[in-house]
Amino acid sequence: MSSPKQQLRELRRGVVDLVREEELLERLGTGRPLRVKCGFDPTAPDLHLGHVVILTKMRQFQDFGHEVIFLIGDFTGMIGDPSGRSKARPTLTEEKLKENAATYAEQVHRVLDPKLTRVEFNSTWMNSLSAADLVRLAGKRTLARMLERDDFKKRFGEGNPIGLHEFMYPIAQGYDSVALEADVELGGTDQTFNLLLGRQIQAEHGQPSQIVLTLPLLEGTDGVQKMSKSLGNHIAIMDPPAEMYGKLMSVSDELMWRYLDLLSLRTQAELDELRAGVEAGGNPRDAKMALAHELTRRFHGEQAARNAANDFALRHRRGETPEEMREVSLAGPDGGIRVADLVRRAGLAKTNGEAMRLIAQGAVRLDGERVSDRAMVVPAGSSSVLQVGKRRFARVSIESAPSA
Repeated sequence: MSSPKQQLRELRRGVVDLVREEELLERLGTGRPLRVKCGFDPTAPDLHLGHVVILTKMRQFQDFGHEVIFLIGDFTGMIGDPSGRSKARPTLTEEKLKENAATYAEQVHRVLDPKLTRVEFNSTWMNSLSAADLVRLAGKRTLARMLERDDFKKRFGEGNPIGLHEFMYPIAQGYDSVALEADVELGGTDQTFNLLLGRQIQAEHGQPSQIVLTLPLLEGTDGVQKMSKSLGNHIAIMDPPAEMYGKLMSVSDELMWRYLDLLSLRTQAELDELRAGVEAGGNPRDAKMALAHELTRRFHGEQAARNAANDFALRHRRGETPEEMREVSLAGPDGGIRVADLVRRAGLAKTNGEAMRLIAQGAVRLDGERVSDRAMVVPAGSSSVLQVGKRRFARVSIESAPSA
């Protein structure tokens, strides 16, 4: 059994803010399982590795014997989380939210231990509150306090509208912590205001205030922008094993370490040993393979991970790509180069239009993986094998353009 200080060391890894550390250490010292809450609004059907950052931290709590509450925000999802938004989110129907929520349970159990996971829906208690209850909850908040939120403050300053219902989102999220009697709540750094408000609302209801852990927003495969399906830089939990493995092997060496810190279930000591081996002259590729294998195994099983690794090795190490190919070095912005532009600049298509048609036809591969997303961005700092058709290859390295 790990001591409270040993648990804290592992749980602290990758965390941006911990409010308050001494309170967490004290509760760990009681020996009782803590109730660890995190809410996910079912606004889209697929979870990706950006979500897995928080799920991984939840799994670490489970590995120490604590109870995790995976909260599906079917009520708050109808409001729309205003965190980090320059305008109100579009309102989703109850039917669409239910449809998306149905996919979440299956996906999260690929990370979380089902035996130590409670799945809850916040409509269970929010729908039972009366109008008077909601007025009492809102009555303890002030407009000035709500406008301290960076996103609200910015929108107000720019004259962009803020719906009254949006102010209810952090209040409802805080009341979730009361209903669940949460000891700990996790969230991204964009959730800090909401999580701290939860502490306040619990205190108002006579409960001990929850400990707050915030985690960074994970960059996508481009290494620059937040992982997002709309940006084409995401790795989805439901991606096929070979595709997931290949995408992870394509990330830059620098991003690999960030993924290991935030997504791996290895202990800190094991990660330190892995990094020390590379710093002592080892090949970063070995650490990247360890990352790709671990995550592919977590979501698809050991055999699928081995098959994906063998498939990758077959295509990239055993001569299925030419030993000799044209080397192309390109300068690009820090955000990387869109794949269609990359095909043209590598000399594998005459125009971007031709490159787009080749992608649509399934004729373009990057490191052996068929490219289907024409908006995909290949990150600066990467070196990849670009293939068009069966016989045209180029090894393309992207270097960040020097700043002016």
